Amino acid sequence: ILGDNIMEKINEKVNKYVPEIRGTLRDHMINVPRVIRESSGIKVFGKRIKSFAYTTDVAVIKNIDADAVFAVYPFTPQSVITEALVGASDIPVFCGVGGGLTMGKRVINLALNAEFTGAMGVVVNSPTSNKVIEAMSDSIDIPIIVTVVSEKDDIQKRIDAGVSILNVSAGKNTAALVKKIRSEFPEFPIMATGGRSEKEIVETIKAGANAISYTPPSTAELFKDTMEKYRNI
Repeated sequence: ILGDNIMEKINEKVNKYVPEIRGTLRDHMINVPRVIRESSGIKVFGKRIKSFAYTTDVAVIKNIDADAVFAVYPFTPQSVITEALVGASDIPVFCGVGGGLTMGKRVINLALNAEFTGAMGVVVNSPTSNKVIEAMSDSIDIPIIVTVVSEKDDIQKRIDAGVSILNVSAGKNTAALVKKIRSEFPEFPIMATGGRSEKEIVETIKAGANAISYTPPSTAELFKDTMEKYRNI
């Protein structure tokens, strides 16, 4: 019995301690808020994802400790961008394929190309019709993430069309909307924007978000302090 107790204590310490290896030149990394680790995460093809880095900046992607990349941008999606991001990233990439300005068959073709390129999932904007999502679901075998922006969205129809993950992005109402969706769909995967502070991230996780998308600072913001140091040398 004494031996079993000792082993339990050893196992407990081993499970809590996480060894970390950092290089000298790559030590200056962007760390996502540690509180995000409190979320349950979403398992995609066996990989648990708790934090998504909301960026298309390759330099940031190579130097952030997020679990995955959430590559959505306000331009017409292009395959060459998807290929560049997937090729440069050490972590899974979930890329935008349209649904706002870009509609119909083009969205489906972009999603299919994203899968062939190596993306782990695709993201469609809120205006995307359920008909397009259904056709996309029949064409690809990677998760489809749809953005939910308000209570007006019919979540059940989205799920029926083939959506795999809901991305809640409702500004200051994000946590409240997550809570509402979670009450109606207790086990469906939900990711959400984390807001500007750890307090907001905690609130969103408690509301029921399984994963959080974090917007890292831009390279210009990060370089500001460095440039100031260079000027004072």
